[in-house]
Amino acid sequence: MPPTTKPVPPEIIEAFTKLYQVIDELRSPGGCPWDIKQTVESLAPHVIEECHEMADAVARKNSMDTCEELGDVLMGVMMVARVAEEDRGFGMADVADGIRTKLIRRHPHVYGEVEVEGTGEVLKNWEAIKKQEKIDKGEDESTLSGVPRSLPALLRAYRVGAKASNAGFDWPDLAGPSAKVEEEWQEFQEAVANGNKQRASEELGDLLFAVVNVARKMKIEPELALRGTIERFSSRFAYVERNLDKDLADATLEEMDVLWEKAKSLADGA
Repeated sequence: MPPTTKPVPPEIIEAFTKLYQVIDELRSPGGCPWDIKQTVESLAPHVIEECHEMADAVARKNSMDTCEELGDVLMGVMMVARVAEEDRGFGMADVADGIRTKLIRRHPHVYGEVEVEGTGEVLKNWEAIKKQEKIDKGEDESTLSGVPRSLPALLRAYRVGAKASNAGFDWPDLAGPSAKVEEEWQEFQEAVANGNKQRASEELGDLLFAVVNVARKMKIEPELALRGTIERFSSRFAYVERNLDKDLADATLEEMDVLWEKAKSLADGA
């Protein structure tokens, strides 16, 4: 059965058109000197930063900030595409049409005759189609080659583990990666005890990767989990700073720990 479709709301078409017009004006003669000066390379870090700010807003469950940050991400994408019109041979229409075509190609269970049972088969088909695309373009066809090296380490570890799992290289249940965490922790402790810093570094990396695999098996995003921990730590530390009657440098660890536990109990009781 073909997917149900409906006309694109006129307000969406109008909003995208007006945004593109503003971006084009900023980039054109008489526009903004800063925008005119930008290149694809100089804009890329800004787009990445905006993506992180959007993710932060999502983690804070702030809908207004999420909407605003999504706008910044969209602006960044459209500005890069506008700059690319001048020296890269493609523009916003190519970007939009390219991803539309890719989505249709990678969803044969929606736009074709393929039948699937559950999301697991959807992901396996996706990876198989993606791998064939790389073969057709003469690119590295490794299952893991599609994971960008520039991703944050925790996210990259999660994606690598997920791709390997989709290829059938994975433990059957949570017991496997959990045991691996225990094994890597022991090996890390042995390296530390032997004073081998290089080996300890390698074992620590193995331990972190094993923990990420536990998170993956539990369908927990490790990047978001760690963000939450950092936020809790920062909030409790700020409480300690506010409630000490002296500078941190003059306080004892015991004094700070009392306030830390109080901050923790207040948060737990909230």
